Amino acid sequence: MSKAERNLQALVDAESRKPFTHSILLSVRSGDGRLNFESVAGEGTPDSPYFVASISKMYTATVVMQLVDENRLALDDPIARYLTHLPLQGIHVHKGTDFSGTLTVRQLLHQTSGLADYFAKGLDEDFKQNRDRFYSVEDVLDIIRERPPFAAPDSGRSHYSDTNFQLLGALIEVVTETKLASALHERIFARLGMANTYLYDHTAPPAVAPLPFYNENTPLSLPLAMTSERGTGAAVSTMADTHRFLRSYFDGELFNKTHFASMMAWNRMFFPMHYGYGLWRFQLPRWLTLFQKMPEFIGHAGVTGAMAFYNPHSDVYITGTLNQIDDPARQFKLMPKIIRALT
Repeated sequence: MSKAERNLQALVDAESRKPFTHSILLSVRSGDGRLNFESVAGEGTPDSPYFVASISKMYTATVVMQLVDENRLALDDPIARYLTHLPLQGIHVHKGTDFSGTLTVRQLLHQTSGLADYFAKGLDEDFKQNRDRFYSVEDVLDIIRERPPFAAPDSGRSHYSDTNFQLLGALIEVVTETKLASALHERIFARLGMANTYLYDHTAPPAVAPLPFYNENTPLSLPLAMTSERGTGAAVSTMADTHRFLRSYFDGELFNKTHFASMMAWNRMFFPMHYGYGLWRFQLPRWLTLFQKMPEFIGHAGVTGAMAFYNPHSDVYITGTLNQIDDPARQFKLMPKIIRALT
């Protein structure tokens, strides 16, 4: 075992001793193949499937960009052109102006639509309390119609809203004329040999159940809600499959790499996060770190503690999960330590 691997294992061991820790799955791999670290503490094995939650947004964004490459939609198309089957009226009324009919694909991808988030201040607490229920896309629209939007579209920053990706998932189904699960499977999972990745559906239980995730010491069972998360958070994967996706994504195997310039035009979101097109950028500023340069991470995280990030400077890919929802910042505290452990 190399020094870097010993340091990484020490990190996993220390993390596993923290309160409310039931399972840690961590993979750290370098682009040149010299580092290939995997470790599991607590429940699960290196091959265990787990809910990746909002990492699903990267899959959804990938298919949207593929459809752009195929000239089947344009980023500045209004979503109302495609979602004629959904009641979009009144979902975004800001200071007396109804923007519902003019929202574009790009605004949803970049989280600049200003749409209210159906998940926050309601369903997030249901998750923690193990209150399971199914909600359709129409239900999501009903919820946000009763909530004020964050801002007018293109207000100059991104506002994190799961609503955006529920609508993008519905848009993909219209354009591809197939279910979202099938579109993701055909265009990403089967194409890359991600045999253990799928969109969760409680009506079709998998051969191997995903690891349960926890709120403190309570294992959560939310099959209806996880099914309802669709393209915003319903995917299940493994460390190896997620690594395969990340490599292919950043290598430009899935869509035209020229899109990265606009996809990584970062908008300020909430400190210290920035958002692109279905992508997070996380880097602590120097003034918080005694003016030491901190590593940059590009990818996505999930509320379940899942992580799928690339550190360009070190050419390192981090995948895995902490499998808990009680501390949503926990993986972001861990990732800089991972990079430091490699030196």
